[in-house]
Amino acid sequence: MFGRHFPKLFSEFSLGALRLRNRIVFTAHHTHLATNVPTQELAAYHEARARGGAGLVILEASSIHPTGWFAGHQIETFEKKCIPGYRIVAEACHQHNTAVFGQLFHPGREVRGRHDGRAVVTYAPSAVPGERHHVVPREMSIELIKEIIKGFADSAQNLKDSGIDGAEILASHGYLPAQFLSPTINQRTDSYGGSIHARLRFLREIISAIRSQVDNFVIGVRVSTESHANDGVPTDLMLRACHQLESDGEIDYHSLVVGSASTQGAATHVVPPMHYDLGYVIPSTKLFREELKLPLMITGRINQPQLAEKIIHDDLADLCGMCRALICDPTLPNKAISGKLDQIRTCIACNQACAGHGQMGASVSCIQFPESGRELRYGKIPPADRKKNIVIVGGGPAGLKCASVTAKRGHTVTLYEAHKNLGGQVLQAQKLPGREEFGTLVSNLAQECIDSGVTIHTNTFFSEKMISAKTADTIVAATGADCSPLPTVNFEDAHVFTLDDILSNSANIGQSVLIADWRCDWVGAGIAELLTLRGCGVRLCVAGVTAAENVMPYVRDTLNARLFDIGVEVIPYVRIFGADKDSVYLQNIINEQPKVITDVDSVVSIGAPKPRLELEAFLRKSPKDYHLIGDCLAPRTAEEAVYEGLELGAVL
Repeated sequence: MFGRHFPKLFSEFSLGALRLRNRIVFTAHHTHLATNVPTQELAAYHEARARGGAGLVILEASSIHPTGWFAGHQIETFEKKCIPGYRIVAEACHQHNTAVFGQLFHPGREVRGRHDGRAVVTYAPSAVPGERHHVVPREMSIELIKEIIKGFADSAQNLKDSGIDGAEILASHGYLPAQFLSPTINQRTDSYGGSIHARLRFLREIISAIRSQVDNFVIGVRVSTESHANDGVPTDLMLRACHQLESDGEIDYHSLVVGSASTQGAATHVVPPMHYDLGYVIPSTKLFREELKLPLMITGRINQPQLAEKIIHDDLADLCGMCRALICDPTLPNKAISGKLDQIRTCIACNQACAGHGQMGASVSCIQFPESGRELRYGKIPPADRKKNIVIVGGGPAGLKCASVTAKRGHTVTLYEAHKNLGGQVLQAQKLPGREEFGTLVSNLAQECIDSGVTIHTNTFFSEKMISAKTADTIVAATGADCSPLPTVNFEDAHVFTLDDILSNSANIGQSVLIADWRCDWVGAGIAELLTLRGCGVRLCVAGVTAAENVMPYVRDTLNARLFDIGVEVIPYVRIFGADKDSVYLQNIINEQPKVITDVDSVVSIGAPKPRLELEAFLRKSPKDYHLIGDCLAPRTAEEAVYEGLELGAVL
């Protein structure tokens, strides 16, 4: 049965002297689970992916020199104090026959965080400032260059001494080795600047230093085949660089990605949101595959084993990075090899709790699977001490997650949903442009309920009479919230519509539309894009600094770019306070100054979601044990709803 479903994906593969059990790689990403050394939390996180079947785990980017500070919770691999923690991680993964690499990193000028509240001094090949992080670096001296090269080698030695199997040099995404390669950033006139041969010298010396110091160790280099940045390394030059590295004979593989941290637009490719197609990096890596001889690893929206199998079958790569796919479902490989494809929890690239958490300095997780990053707390949820009859009212994300968790613990669980379809507000999200995959969240959670034995009744309104009629030990209210217009606005005789009106496609909204967006999330921006694509002229007025202000940056930036491309006029810093037949009256939210928009056919009013409190009012009068979770407790996002479903389900 081994490999029968995906024979290429689950075939063994060699990197140097190391034999991998399959081609699935849990690629490097910042988890915020470490301090300046690896921790038990980090070990538990990676062990879950090793136990789940990944062939190779590549740990997060770690600092190789004191000047390489990037963000909080970054591992300092240049210090020997990191060795015991790395050893714990290595042993945890090795017991499941999974190899472990470390990733060696220096950001150069691309530093987004602050240390102790202060901006740090950054270093780069030349004192060329970066557009995204707005920092002016110091030009590196020859002495510092040599020191950093030694830092790479010493850090690799620490990895080897801790039992780690290899090291990946992070030369992608506009970080320090890529800055040396860039003809725009590297303005040096010494032996490290000028020709591509000279600009590549820094990376070649790093590799040689590691190879000469650390024996029997796999070395790989991660590069961006396309930077998508105006100061990045052009594709043809990067290919020439890879040819030279192969000719040197000191590396074992190439890891190919796209994007750069140096500009807002290029940074969206670092963790591409759902707007980008599955496997979209493949066209940019084909030439590298055709011309290079060493094994290739590629990554970028590879979220299903079927896609990974096709990539390897078609000889487009040797290894597939499936980072977010394994954050979302650590057991994806084991499910795939056993043919349980319908049980795989598919990543939807929402970026909310993985990359989004990282940009807030919070530990990694997943909105669909909040157990991720919380393995020590929720990795093994014990069975219930006493079996109960539990009724859950509401089939949105909160109710579905709570139902599946409580049923897995041994309870008898019945879920009631008033509408014919499960999903709640997720069903609205998936109707907006570029958000179609969001509905997979509901499909995944519903499948978990089915697998755990939850009884589901749709098209069934749970009434006050049913509270006393049901022999439930506990009732969980997960009834969600309704979208509502702004309640304090004087709309007079204006034509005003809500989100529901627009998504039903039944409203006669006219040609000129103004969207009054209180929420500043995906709704206003999504409606603006949808109506523009329908042929309307749209002005999006947001009570914040930008459209989609409350959405994680990579998603926010791609949304704003699309709005710009299609001609949506975004008016920030305004609230609506009135409208009549053809005019809308706004106020600046900072200085209260008025602004009048004329020739408006209709207004789409996006106010605060209104929690559904009817069931809570009935439950308060009942002796039943009850709990509230999700938006009926307080309207927030799907992440909080799913997490609260897990949190409650684990203790009921």
